[in-house]
Amino acid sequence: MVITLLVVTLLSSASLGLVYNFTKDPIAAAQAAKVNAALGKVLPEFDNNPSRNMFTREVDGGTLTFYPATKGGEAVGMAVHTFTMSGFSGRIDLMVGFLPDGTINGIEVLEHKETPGLGDKMQTDKSDFHVQFQGKHPDTFKLAVSKDGGDVDAIVATTISSRAYCEAVQRAFDAFIREGGKQ
Repeated sequence: MVITLLVVTLLSSASLGLVYNFTKDPIAAAQAAKVNAALGKVLPEFDNNPSRNMFTREVDGGTLTFYPATKGGEAVGMAVHTFTMSGFSGRIDLMVGFLPDGTINGIEVLEHKETPGLGDKMQTDKSDFHVQFQGKHPDTFKLAVSKDGGDVDAIVATTISSRAYCEAVQRAFDAFIREGGKQ
């Protein structure tokens, strides 16, 4: 019985390792494509490869990734891959694009586990929630839902997800400023 269990365990482990080796590269390529697509949506037109110039910083127990964008050698913006752990269903990852002066250019949801039909309305393809942030500067546009005294109209019936989204955008802005962004 012990030998049978050992053989089954070894075969299972070998199979799992083999499947992992076959799928890790396609998964990494899909993740890189998702990030590059988000960069194209949240930043103004650029001619460099922001992924080549990316850098990371540890913030609030997690990692933020910065993607500087240039056109003709001049800075046109920076995207920040940010996060929050405050979503209704846990972690939410966003890509926030800033113009050099700190104005929000665009926001894309990269990953979340929010409730389908409710919290997932933060995605750009499901609602226009993100539009209220575009062209706004966090110094004059309070990144909190109106229920909490902020300027953001929450998604109906998803105040927790909306608060989390605002928290992630604020985290990105604060880090952008610390990295030399202008106010």
